Order: sequence, then C-alpha cells, then structure tokens
Amino acid sequence: MTESIPPSRRTVVAAIGALGFVALPAWPATAQDANTPVLETPVLDTHPATEPSGTHVRDVGGTNVVFQYGAVLPAFDGWRTHEPTRDYLSLDRKWRFRFDPADQGLDEGWQLAHHDDRAWGRIDVPAAWDLLDTPGFGSQDAPFAKGTAFSDGYAWYRTTVDVPASWRARHIRIAFLAAGYSAEVWLDGRHLGKHEGANSPFALPVAGALRPGTRQTLAVRVFRRASYTDYTAAAPQPVTDDHELPYKPVDYWPYAGLTRSAWIEAVPQVTIAKLLVAGAGGRLDARAVVENRSDVDFDGRLTLDPGRGSGGRPVVVAARIAARSAGVVRVPVPVPHAPRWSPAAPHLLTARATLTAGRHFGPRVDTLSTRYGVRELSISDAQLKLDGKPLFLKGLNWHEETAAHGRAMTPAEYDRELGHLTRLGANFVRNCVYNRHPYVYDWADEHGVLVMDDIDTMWLNTAQEKLQTERYGLARALALTMAWNQHNHPSVILWGLQNESEIDTGGAPVYRAWLADLKAAVKAVDLTARPVTWASNTSNDPAFDLADVIGFNEYFGYFYGKDADLGPTLDAVHAKYPDKPILITENGTWAIAGTHGPATTQGTEEWQASSFTAHWAQVTARSAFVAGFTYWVLKDYKQRAGYNQDYNGISVMGLVTFTEERPKLVYDVFRKAVNPRGR
Repeated sequence: MTESIPPSRRTVVAAIGALGFVALPAWPATAQDANTPVLETPVLDTHPATEPSGTHVRDVGGTNVVFQYGAVLPAFDGWRTHEPTRDYLSLDRKWRFRFDPADQGLDEGWQLAHHDDRAWGRIDVPAAWDLLDTPGFGSQDAPFAKGTAFSDGYAWYRTTVDVPASWRARHIRIAFLAAGYSAEVWLDGRHLGKHEGANSPFALPVAGALRPGTRQTLAVRVFRRASYTDYTAAAPQPVTDDHELPYKPVDYWPYAGLTRSAWIEAVPQVTIAKLLVAGAGGRLDARAVVENRSDVDFDGRLTLDPGRGSGGRPVVVAARIAARSAGVVRVPVPVPHAPRWSPAAPHLLTARATLTAGRHFGPRVDTLSTRYGVRELSISDAQLKLDGKPLFLKGLNWHEETAAHGRAMTPAEYDRELGHLTRLGANFVRNCVYNRHPYVYDWADEHGVLVMDDIDTMWLNTAQEKLQTERYGLARALALTMAWNQHNHPSVILWGLQNESEIDTGGAPVYRAWLADLKAAVKAVDLTARPVTWASNTSNDPAFDLADVIGFNEYFGYFYGKDADLGPTLDAVHAKYPDKPILITENGTWAIAGTHGPATTQGTEEWQASSFTAHWAQVTARSAFVAGFTYWVLKDYKQRAGYNQDYNGISVMGLVTFTEERPKLVYDVFRKAVNPRGR
C-alpha cells in the first residue's frame, strides 16, 4: 500500500461557523499482496503488510475523520434512505455464482468482463452461501458436516450493471453492508480493492473504472477460511490465520458470502460524505464531513436543520473546501426544547444538512440526513447514568442468524427476534462479538433498547494481539469503523473491545497495549465519549483500570465453582475498583428443550432456570455498583465442528430454540425477574 499524501491544512473561520480540510489521501489502483504462502490444503487467503482498506484517522479542522480506500468512510444509509441529490442502483438481485475450491478463478480470468459465466449457478444477494444447499441446517437431528455450509475457500459472484450516461460528472462508490469473511471487487477486470472483516460495511470508490452509458461487469471474490481440516474427524484439527479476526475457530457460525445488501451510489463531486451529530445540554453539535472531488475550490454554504420537534431553527454557515480535499463544517445548533431519548421514551429526531453553491444560496449541491436522540451518558459513584439517573441493564446476548437465512436476515425476522427483547422486559442487548446490520441499530433506537456494540476480536492469543497492535491493524480498523458507523445512534451506549482473549504474564504488556490501542481508536471519533468495556474471561483482569465499565463473563456453577461464588467475586472487584461500575457481560447454562427434571440436574430446563435465578439475585442485590446483567443467550445458535455435533452443531444455551424459537422454562423466569410488576 502506498503512503498517503501528507495532509495540508488551513482553517477558514466564518461569523457563524468554522471549517478545516485536508487533501484526500492517495490510494493504489491495485492491492499489493505480501508474499504470504498459500497452503494447498486447506486454502488460506493472502494478506498485505497491513489491513487492506487503509483505514486511518485524520484531524480535519479539529474533528477526527475516518478514511478508507483513500476516501472518507461514508454514511451507509443508502440501504433504506435515498437522498434527492443522489442516484442509487441496487445490487440486491440474483448473481451468477461459482465455488472456486482450487483457487483457479483469478488465473482463468473470472474477474474479466468477457469471461463466459453462463454455466455458473445463481445465488441471491443478500444471502449466505451456507444455506444454498444444506438440508436440515436448522434441525438438531440432521447429519452434521453436509452441504454448502461446509464449503470453504474462495467463491465468485458476477453481475452486470447498466451505468447511466448521466453519471459522467458524478463520484461513484460501490457499497457493501457485509461480505464474509473477505472480499475483492473488480469492475470490468479492474481491481477496486479488498476488504477484511465479515460484519463491517465498506464502500469502494470506482474512480476511473466506470464507463457511464455502457453495460459493465462487476465481479466479487469472497473468501472464507475453513474452520477445521476435516469436519468429520473425531478430534478435528483447527485451521488458523494470525491476520484474520477471529484468527481461529470460535463458537459461533462464520456465515459466508454477500450476506447483506449492496448498491452503487452516485453522488455529486462535492458531497456530504458523513454527518456526525451529538445532542446534549440543549445543543446539537453537528459536523458535516464534505469531500470535494472536483479540480476547483468549492465556496458555498451549509444549512443544518435540527429537525421537526427539536425546538431549534436551521443554521447556515460558510462551507469552503479546496479542490481534491475533505473538510469538516461544524455547526452548533441550539435545541433547548428537544425531547430527551430514553428507554422509556425513545424520542428520535432527524437532522438534515444541505450544501448549496455560492455565497447567496445558489443551487442545491447535496443533502444528507441522519436520525439522532438527545441524551447524556456519564459515570459517577460507580454507576452508569443516563441523563444523570442510574441505569440498570437487564440484558441479553444475541447472535444475528436464523435457520432459514443465516446472517442474511429479513426485516420480518429481525422484528420477530428482537421483539423478544421487549416481550421479556429487557432494556439492553449485547451485539456479541460482531457488528450488526444497520436495521438492528435503527430498531433499538426506535424501541428504546440500549446496545453494547462489539467487534470480531474474540479469543485472540498474545501473538495475534501483538500482531494487530504493532503491524496489521485490522482490530484497530474494526474499532474505528464501529464507532464511526454507529456514532449517531442514541441506543448505543457501550463500545465492546474484545471477548475472552488471552492475557500475557508479567503485567500483561501486550494485552494492555492492544486494549489501549482499541480504546484510543473509539475515543478518537466518538463525540459523545461513550464508555468502553469488554467481555473479559476473568474477574482479575489486569487491564480493568483502562475500562470505563468493568465487564467480565462468568459461569459459576457451570464451568467452575458454585453459583453462590458470584456475589463475593463482585464484592472483591468493587473493592479493587470502587469508582467503576461492573457489568456481567455473559452468564448462562444449557437446556435441551423439553427435558425436565430436578433443578440440580444439568441439561434440564429447571436447572437452566434455577441457575439464572441464583445469578440474577446476586447481581441485583449489588445494583449500587453493578450496572447490569447480560444473559447468554437469547436464542440457541449454530456452531461448527468441535461443538455440539450431536445436535447438528446447535448450542442449546438459549431462552428459545434455534429454528422454532420455542420458549424454554427460563424464558418466563427471566421475564418475571426483570419485570416483577409485569410492566
């Protein structure tokens, strides 16, 4: 990867606003892979010296801005909202599809426009190829290790797009909400870029590859690493890759393919790439990140409307952006009468930025809107507070998948699954170990459900933590993009940095450096300074001093110890960190639906319910310093080899079953415990 152009910066101060800009960074036309050896069996992907998207932060006029692929990381609202100044071309359709187990496609030109793909199969986008042909995927009784759910390595997608001639004067990007695990994209054989990370959106600038007024071929090569060398072996051998996140098999299903929506977006040469907002203290702090892709300086105005119901009026400021630069226009807007957002009253507002040319309100150039809520998070007296009032988080972990569609869930499936949260009386969900579809954050905003957002940093060992911090940087990139993409959602109250990763000895220098790096990343771009936490595998984590909220997973009475050990453990942590709130990020046990017996017998629904009750009581008795409890897990979930093969890889730790979503006994016990008055 080439080095970015050093930033050149100047600040323009107007009577009612301030703005700064930097030159847009250079980006290579072709990804350059390091000489990483590729094993014949199983296939491993190649990696450049650093993560392939070039994710980094630049200070632009006092605002930290995230860049990828030589451009500002844009808003990804095009899946649901179409701005009147932009054109959109959906890529949600049937694509040509072919597995490439021998990694021959690139050499044979499968990325080229003239390649004959008429004999290829077809697949929906979005979809997980796991469900392409895997009968009984969601059944506990089906045979394990059968079907495309176990097809790993490379697979190719191809489609054609008719590019409107009117796009000649536009800046074009191709947006993908997710591609698992990694994806490389070509347009008519021209390589646009590569992305790593199965659950993070990305947008590739098309630059000189687009030919408006013609039909062009879009090709995507998606890669998923095998989890094991042999899924049917009695003791399967794991397949690892130190650069990937997660780097080894974990206990949830790694769905593959173009699992979320994709589209092409044509925006003006001068465009509002991102609108950051933070509402608190009777004021809306809005920052419009503007890209000028043209060869001439832009001199205009930006109007920020805080939205109907905010009590504020539109504010106009100067917007001056040098050619081939990115700038930030900061607009403080009084909103003294804006309603507060809270779980009890999730009031949402919509802010809109409008860019116009000239100093006297010339023609409209671009618009961008975003929803937001006015609320303030704080920590004091060992409590997590919302608008000065203590919060107690009654939460659930949740994996994003269904038996019918894997991670490519439909809106109806999201509504059905997330609806359990409100029916149960929960006010909190942990997006355990990866980012979710934007639909989830919108749903949480609308329904007043608080969110802890996580990234894919699960079960790293010291060597991988060191690699990520000192060289590869994918963990940092995922942390940055998480905080940037979810910035405006009032429901998101906690940034989760890792799950159950290794702690080195001797004061944990590697572990601490890694967490400090991730914390610095999210803090750099979050204007609201949300607290950071993580799901530690121990209550004696030597880096808890770095956390704003202490989080750890505990399985007393299941994996170790007794149920009654939790209370003394919480007391000991509080004694060591008396000013920090504590969050139980995981606790749960298992039950096979329909299995009943004594509460002392593992695997019965009674045992699962009794264990929850014992842990819940110890947590709620310490609500003066324990911020909440997050049950593992809302729904039974799929796992690959090495886990629950007798049940077709289905973990049975959920409140409801995997396919039918049938409640177990613990479902009603949880509902009554968290909502004792039935409200």
